[in-house]
Amino acid sequence: MSVGNIFTRPARIAAIAPYLWLVLFFLVPFGFVLKISLSQTAIAQPPYVPVFDLTQGFGSIRAAFAALSPDNFRLLVTDDLYVLSYLRSLVVAAVSTSILLLIGYPVAYGMARLPRHWQGIAMMLVIVPFWTSFLIRIYAWINILQHDGLLNQILLELHLVSVPVVWLSTDGAMYLGIVYSYLPFMILPLYAVLAKQQPALLEAASDLGASPRQAFWLVTFPLSLPGIAAGVLLCFIPIVGEFVIPDLLAGSDALMIGQTLWLEFFTNKDWPVASAVAVVLLLLLLVPLLLYDRLQRRQLEEAP
Repeated sequence: MSVGNIFTRPARIAAIAPYLWLVLFFLVPFGFVLKISLSQTAIAQPPYVPVFDLTQGFGSIRAAFAALSPDNFRLLVTDDLYVLSYLRSLVVAAVSTSILLLIGYPVAYGMARLPRHWQGIAMMLVIVPFWTSFLIRIYAWINILQHDGLLNQILLELHLVSVPVVWLSTDGAMYLGIVYSYLPFMILPLYAVLAKQQPALLEAASDLGASPRQAFWLVTFPLSLPGIAAGVLLCFIPIVGEFVIPDLLAGSDALMIGQTLWLEFFTNKDWPVASAVAVVLLLLLLVPLLLYDRLQRRQLEEAP
């Protein structure tokens, strides 16, 4: 065996491994979910028909395929409950991501401009919330925002309000919980990009007559766009399907799609409709991923 073959085989395995992972842990489960979404609800175990029975031969499998129907997807389009849930999820994700960007960019910019020995401490402070359970942190906000919680007690002591304010079970509480939970996911990719920028670029812009504000918008901001895109994706995609924060902090007047999926699967026991909700949600989230991939490819092609 030649030396080239020895080094080529591990390289081929390393190249194939991500595709095997994608097939086993994404495409195969997605195939099962898609099949269930095309089935019909039944009072049985499992709670849908048809069920593929491999022991009955190819004829049974062919009959099962013939019984599949897109009725559940038609229901999602015609029922306002699902349409409004998707729209609310997209709106909440867009607003939350915008707030996260407005807060996260100045924080990341300030971290990148700190002395080198302070940047590690700032990074640790950003990561510290991950050391505590996500669910515990959300329950802590419930205690803070409830009627007799810490926030109302402070406001009453400072005589800023005369009666306790209703914070919990509102959209404001939901946005607060989302921004608090996802802020590190916005800060970290922005900091990674901003910390790599060379100060010499700003010095060159200053030498050419640019003010600090002009240098930021003409040099710093354009170079940080990859970090902005990464942070937006890291926040927007999981927020669309968020379940825990809206369920615990928001009101029950309007549901996000994650809550609707939970209700269909666990309360109504309607696996086919829940699977159809999940399939459409996945297809919606593929759109920003494909746009980001196209943007990355274009930047690589334009790079010298």
